[in-house]
Amino acid sequence: MPAKLVKNDDILSRRVLVIDDEDANVLLLASVLQREGYSDVHCLTDPEKALASYITLSPDIVLLDLMMPKVDGFQLLEAFARHDQPDEFRPVLVLTADTTLQTRRRALALGAKDFVAKPFDVIEVALRISTLLETRILYERLRQT
Repeated sequence: MPAKLVKNDDILSRRVLVIDDEDANVLLLASVLQREGYSDVHCLTDPEKALASYITLSPDIVLLDLMMPKVDGFQLLEAFARHDQPDEFRPVLVLTADTTLQTRRRALALGAKDFVAKPFDVIEVALRISTLLETRILYERLRQT
């Protein structure tokens, strides 16, 4: 087996922001992340506080629900894009029950890097998070050279 380009500890030390208005979903994601060994996880159930948290925390990855009251995930994707640097790669993994083609296309067009349908397989979500964080780390390394 070839050597990994990114150490697992480097992935697990990255900051994760979970945004979902359903407590049960946040608890499930938090427990999955904890079980996997992530040490810097922040969870929100109030989408109106999401942008401020995004700016303050500067997460390495965001796990985002789309269908939320007052401020939906699409609005947050647009707001996140306005606050990121043009050459920055900060992945957003969308987790939503709305799996229509229109919704997937819109989320991806607004900057989401991956899309998982609810109910989701926890192992698949954990693998997608790890892969997106690995990509972010490799992207950061490229920017430094």
